[in-house]
Amino acid sequence: MRDGRGGAEAEKYPEATREAPKTTSKAQSQLSKLFKANEKEGNEAEVLTLANELMASDKAGPYDKSVAAQLAAQAAYNTDDTKGAKELAQKVIDFNGLDNNNHYGTMLFLAQLYSQDDQYNEALSTIDRFLTETKSQKPEELVVKGNILYRMERYQDAIPVLKQAVESSPEPKNEWMQLLLASYAEAGQNDAAVKLAESLAAKNPTDKKAQINLASVYSQADQTEKAAGVMEKLRTGGQLTDEREYKQLYTMYANLDGKEKEVISVINEGLQKGVLKQDDYQVNLALAQSYYYSEQIPQAIEAWRKAAPLSKDGETYLNLAKVLWQEDRIPEAKEAAKAGLAKGLKKPEEAKKILALP
Repeated sequence: MRDGRGGAEAEKYPEATREAPKTTSKAQSQLSKLFKANEKEGNEAEVLTLANELMASDKAGPYDKSVAAQLAAQAAYNTDDTKGAKELAQKVIDFNGLDNNNHYGTMLFLAQLYSQDDQYNEALSTIDRFLTETKSQKPEELVVKGNILYRMERYQDAIPVLKQAVESSPEPKNEWMQLLLASYAEAGQNDAAVKLAESLAAKNPTDKKAQINLASVYSQADQTEKAAGVMEKLRTGGQLTDEREYKQLYTMYANLDGKEKEVISVINEGLQKGVLKQDDYQVNLALAQSYYYSEQIPQAIEAWRKAAPLSKDGETYLNLAKVLWQEDRIPEAKEAAKAGLAKGLKKPEEAKKILALP
């Protein structure tokens, strides 16, 4: 936010409906003193004192008071007093003494402050007033409204605003595209989300975030195989680095038929790298199930032995007991069944049946 001294700055809002007032000072001495104070770094307290004096002065005109409120708003913001900054920014608008660049710059600043403080109704009414009065179609200003609508969970309303911003910009910022992508996804417009995510990923093939977003959008659109393909490419390129990413990939494989070997490969790699935790119940359970369905029974049993103590109930112990029974390892099956009963079972009779084996 600039101060209101004017200068040779080009008119930013040539189509504004507001007729800019004459920016003449009626309290030049006080205003000059305020400007000098404002030039000193870390001098917010003095700026606020002088600005309040000027706003209360009978000699000050609309321009003087507007400039004082503007500088005070910035000083309050610099000291993390967002409540004060909002009140002072509103005073700038109410005094109505600045040129259009500064008047509407303050209005935009106020809309963003409201949004930062989760006051979305106030933010939306302020940005709507700004856009109506300035007739601005600037992408960076449309995005402010689109972001507010997104935060209000009005995704259908956010989409056309954000789309206009993205399409009207020769080089739309990546965060604008991500916001539009999130709006499509939240609104259930999967086809549009996929199309945009594919475009972003194609433009940024080395951008991990763009690729992971594409995988997430594919998942939401029930295109799990494509999602897994994107994540697998990142894995083979050594770009998967955290627990969430490894879990995301092995879960995708687990939801596809005949991908047990891939689940095993991803989990074992994550465990070896220390990205996945050895004592994670879900990791060990997924590993056990994948070994079992790929007919690697000894490995499945070992994984179930790790998973069972970590379970909140005895169901995993019961599954382990059943597999051990199938393998004719009766004493071990009985031990697992007993442990399952101790932790609690929905159908304890199944464990008792194993315990009754000769």
